[in-house]
Amino acid sequence: MTDSVLDRTEEFSHHQIQEYYGKILSSKKDLKTSACCSTDSLPPRFQRILKDIQPEILEKSYGCGSPLPHALEGCTVLDLGCGTGRDVYMAARLAGPDGFIIGVDMTPEQLEVARRNLKPQMERFGYAQPNVDFRDGFIEDLTTAGIEDNSVDVVISNCVINLSPRKDRVFAEIFRVLKPGGELYFSDVFADRRLSAACFEDQVLHGECLGGAMYSEDFRRLLQRLGCPDYRIMSASPIEIGDPEIRNKTGNTRFTSVTVRAFKLASLEDRCEDYGQVVVYKGTVSDCPHAFILDDHHTFETNRPHLVCGNTAAMIQETRFGRHFRIDGDRSIHFGLFDCAPAPAPQAESCCDDGGCC
Repeated sequence: MTDSVLDRTEEFSHHQIQEYYGKILSSKKDLKTSACCSTDSLPPRFQRILKDIQPEILEKSYGCGSPLPHALEGCTVLDLGCGTGRDVYMAARLAGPDGFIIGVDMTPEQLEVARRNLKPQMERFGYAQPNVDFRDGFIEDLTTAGIEDNSVDVVISNCVINLSPRKDRVFAEIFRVLKPGGELYFSDVFADRRLSAACFEDQVLHGECLGGAMYSEDFRRLLQRLGCPDYRIMSASPIEIGDPEIRNKTGNTRFTSVTVRAFKLASLEDRCEDYGQVVVYKGTVSDCPHAFILDDHHTFETNRPHLVCGNTAAMIQETRFGRHFRIDGDRSIHFGLFDCAPAPAPQAESCCDDGGCC
């Protein structure tokens, strides 16, 4: 496929999305599936912030999860496909006045809502100066929004990457702009098989975040090619399709809303290896006094030693989470493969309220 054809394909896809989210959808009530869910399923720590978010922002906000990790204080955060700015403003509150949040979107109607609410939103937060900036741009090429190499602590995205016709470019851009040790934390729609080009080109399927859903194994292979051999699932939830016409178009494909975290770390291996390392959580992450959830099979109880694989140790020690843990041991002695299989789900009362998907 030539570059000119690629450009035309991207232009067609971008136009479809701008039309769907800018003109066809006027609010969440117009959606045909549960791919973009209500805020009722968000964790309590987010519900508290939502009470301070302007109603217009919430009414025209679309997403499939709550892609906002812990420990954002003072961080530079980039939201890909920020829309009306709900997650940008939530991150602005979580990062505090010393943080800086950048929202990138290509839909003028969505950005207009985000920008006109900037002043009242900052007043609600009590910030003397805005700590957010909304920029026009494409997530396949973040230079269009002026995002420099190694400049971002955390990249978030809420059910947007599936809309892109060039996901390889999107993830390459993400790892370009992330600082070493930076984190990608996003919610999106995944499929249990590869979808046809016809599904992607169908405006309704595409706009409902189904037509471009990523096949999970292709996603794994893509991150490996980009130097990220290990990523973690936070949570997953099946998507209900009640519309008969949409169900007929997608056949037996199963769709899942998934929240994923991945880190820009050169030390990650493609298997979980045992180096005898032990981590102890100090209980110092905000809103997580009793336990910290790293992923769906790692919950670290405060002050309790946990034996971990080398990758898990790196995700803690070499990132912004390092100051919240004590890590004993290094990689000088190897003990073979580490059994890093998912454990039974932890009890909610013993963990921080880190809900991921709807």
